[in-house]
Amino acid sequence: MSKMVEVQDLIYKYRNNEEEEVSAINGMNLDIKQGEFVVVIGHNGSGKSTLAKHMNALLFPTAGDVRVKGMNTKEEENLWNIRQSAGMVFQNPDNQIVATIVEEDVAFGPENLGIEREEICRRVDEALKIVDMTAFRDKGPHLLSGGQKQRIAIAGVIAMRPDCIIFDEPTAMLDPSGRKEVINTIHKLNQEENITIVHITHFMEEAVGAHRVIVMEAGKIVIQGTPKEVFSQVSTLKSLGLDVPQVSELAHELIQEGIQIPKDILTVDEMVMHLCQLKSKD
Repeated sequence: MSKMVEVQDLIYKYRNNEEEEVSAINGMNLDIKQGEFVVVIGHNGSGKSTLAKHMNALLFPTAGDVRVKGMNTKEEENLWNIRQSAGMVFQNPDNQIVATIVEEDVAFGPENLGIEREEICRRVDEALKIVDMTAFRDKGPHLLSGGQKQRIAIAGVIAMRPDCIIFDEPTAMLDPSGRKEVINTIHKLNQEENITIVHITHFMEEAVGAHRVIVMEAGKIVIQGTPKEVFSQVSTLKSLGLDVPQVSELAHELIQEGIQIPKDILTVDEMVMHLCQLKSKD
């Protein structure tokens, strides 16, 4: 499986309002494979959004290298291709929606790529279908809910046919139902369209379905592994000031009470199954 994103010895420093130099990323190494679904978690200031912006060449390394599909973000001639290969969806969909009609908004990216009208129409149809928003194509984005707007923003990125989409806290401004809509869409993109996903979030429940979870602290990776491997480390995550999915928390507390269940339970269904097995042994 080929590498979609390579981060090698990445250091990123910037000057804050007091003109002091701040290190946001401190010597980070990370490879993301094609087709992988990676979730990056960490509290505010851990460097996760800074990392996301490097993958789309919105920021450039102070030292080290970031490559997308083998293209180094430091080389200016690569920027156009990198931003086409790695699309980005931000926190606030209102900042990404530019047109007054949904289908025109989704067409905006491909139009800027100079794609023929017929092909644009095909891509808009396809993108709206993928995010389940075909019925809203003639509507004004201002009439949509937060979750629907974010799905339109995602459709706009899909229409540009990226190999990878980086989501920078895409559900932070949404209510629970909007969050669910967007998370379902992200899973669908990975599973059905084979798009590589890098999802930055502070909602732990959103990491449960990923292939790999990366925990960042002070600009470095401090834990990484499958969701089960990461979320079974409840005490370590709490010491970093992070929550864990509610089911992981419950499993941790039950184990401390002497109940014999696995520590890597992640879903309600798994919890029910293990508790029923215990009950049947009684």
